[in-house]
Amino acid sequence: MKEINVDQLLALKDAVPIDVRSPSEYADSNIPGAVNVPLFTNEERAMIGTIYKREGSDMAKWRAMEVVSPKLPSILGQIKALIDEGKQPVVYCWRGGMRSKSVATFLSFAGISTLRLVGGYRAYRQYILEEIPGLIPPRAITIHGMTGVGKTEVLKKLKEKGMPVIDLEAAACHRGSIFGSFGLFEGHNQKTFDSLLFQTLKEIKDSPFFLVEAESKRVGKVVQPDELLDKKHQGFNIHLQASLSSRIERIYREYVKPYQNEQWFHDRVMERLTYIYKRIKNSDIIAALNEAARNQDYKLVIRILLEDYYDSRYAHKQLDYEGVFHHIEAENTDMAVEEILKLLETKSALSK
Repeated sequence: MKEINVDQLLALKDAVPIDVRSPSEYADSNIPGAVNVPLFTNEERAMIGTIYKREGSDMAKWRAMEVVSPKLPSILGQIKALIDEGKQPVVYCWRGGMRSKSVATFLSFAGISTLRLVGGYRAYRQYILEEIPGLIPPRAITIHGMTGVGKTEVLKKLKEKGMPVIDLEAAACHRGSIFGSFGLFEGHNQKTFDSLLFQTLKEIKDSPFFLVEAESKRVGKVVQPDELLDKKHQGFNIHLQASLSSRIERIYREYVKPYQNEQWFHDRVMERLTYIYKRIKNSDIIAALNEAARNQDYKLVIRILLEDYYDSRYAHKQLDYEGVFHHIEAENTDMAVEEILKLLETKSALSK
């Protein structure tokens, strides 16, 4: 058994992190690319924890041995299969404690040489949080635009053309609005967001600039690091603009059309609107929204939300950004992408 640190793990080409924590711990947060080979189920972990609190360490260890022993052939077999595929397993648990040491020791007894991550997942998380600020490229190209203008679509197309893009909505698994998690489950937690952001920053760290959407500090359940937010506020601003009708059609196509025949969708729209009602002071607007939603007239719902809620809030957020705004027509996102590329080619975006 050989122990390695996070730096060494990230430098290994064929490394496969083996997360031996319970499925719920793995689901909450893990090292990207990790395979879950748990020593204990969620229930078993809870049971052993209870024994530890009530009867002490020795009894908990004995019960853990009884639980794990029948599973050893399966656990070791899963890890050996990865080795047979030419991969390099790196075993880890929460803080590099008994669980990862036990698995690595059993592998050693079976004649299988493996690596173990010192400090476990906790060391990995501490490492990436320390590294993220220094990995952010020097200059931000911030993409602005009212809700539905196609900012995310433009950024995806820019990324496809090889541009250094930070997709905050993808990392958060949330589109940034009150309907932002529709079709994206419940969104990522902060730990997963930070891991995905770290991965992106590692890929673009040598670039002199990066492109990013002008999201608020909070995106769904997560918050951006202050260093990233500061660079966005001081960056080069590109403002996408499109007609109200095209914005309504884009939002309808993305948020509504895939789910409009599902009862859960209608129920969730009604639920989410209650959050917005708390922020709208005009009772006539609330009544109009409520009626449109009950009639499932979602294009009207979108229109009211844009005209009487989102657009006014967007104008206020722009005040956080320094410098002039370069306006680009985005009725056609492909043409908008080409205009952005031309603008960046002038190098004015990188020199101001």
